[in-house]
Amino acid sequence: MSARRAPRGPWLAAAGLGLSALVWGLSWWPVRHAQALGVQPLWTTALIEIPGTLLLLMLRPGTLLEVLRSPGLLLVALGSGGANVCFNLGVAAGDVVRVVLLFYLMPVWATLLARAVLHERIGLAGWLRLALALAGALLVLWPRGGGWPLPRHAADWLGLCGGMFFALNNVMLRRCAGASASAGMLAMFVGALLCSALLGGLLLQSGAIAPPAAPRTAWLLPVGLLGCALVAGGFGLQYGATRLSAGLTALTMMLEIVFASLSSALLGASHPGLHAAAGGALIAAGVLFGAMAEARARAAASGDADDPWPHGAAQAPPRRPT
Repeated sequence: MSARRAPRGPWLAAAGLGLSALVWGLSWWPVRHAQALGVQPLWTTALIEIPGTLLLLMLRPGTLLEVLRSPGLLLVALGSGGANVCFNLGVAAGDVVRVVLLFYLMPVWATLLARAVLHERIGLAGWLRLALALAGALLVLWPRGGGWPLPRHAADWLGLCGGMFFALNNVMLRRCAGASASAGMLAMFVGALLCSALLGGLLLQSGAIAPPAAPRTAWLLPVGLLGCALVAGGFGLQYGATRLSAGLTALTMMLEIVFASLSSALLGASHPGLHAAAGGALIAAGVLFGAMAEARARAAASGDADDPWPHGAAQAPPRRPT
């Protein structure tokens, strides 16, 4: 590679991660917009998974059998489905920023789950990062009028549970490291599609939710565009996270919180206060410090400790609800 073209790789990788952060930071709006037009978020969640599912089935049809044969990938599907359902129901029902911040406690649950399932050592620095993130959660949940910092609304619980399901998704992906990347992505798309559709069907039978609304351009167009954008964001994440260090990847993906906060505040879907801002900073710091520690460990293992922008880092990209 010539010297002139060499720098392009890191910037393209950062752009891919930035695209992913933008897509997922704005993904709340089509869900709430469709809900305002009578489309329950469970139906919206199922619809936005269709483009990615169809694309992967067309490009890699054999991966479906790989998913069905792997109990670990089936748990990946469950984790992805639960994370998507909880996240979209949460942002549709409550304050967008609170749900996003509580969802980003995922590394706390992933660390504890990895300790139990993968027998990974946490260490003193790991416990300190967990304490930092949990302190941020307490600030986010702190009531303005005083009282205990506990989840007080369904949206708070959905944000927390979504992060727990997402942790299951990530840990099982690491346990299934021998599976193909396309099988992992298909498991996440199909899991979200099936979980939302099945739960929607059960609630529909009980009369708890309305059936899917008749197709209208006013809601179908933004939902369809979101589905396609999530596919592009997924490829951007895969491209960027395999070319940059874990620390830079986490730092760039923190833009998702910025995009979600700014957009929801401008559109009146969130009213973050000082407690939420301070808590979000602590949660983001815990995530970032953990990713930087992982990056140092990987660099030391590969003998590339002086390169903060490794082009060929053999690392599994972080996963996000799709």
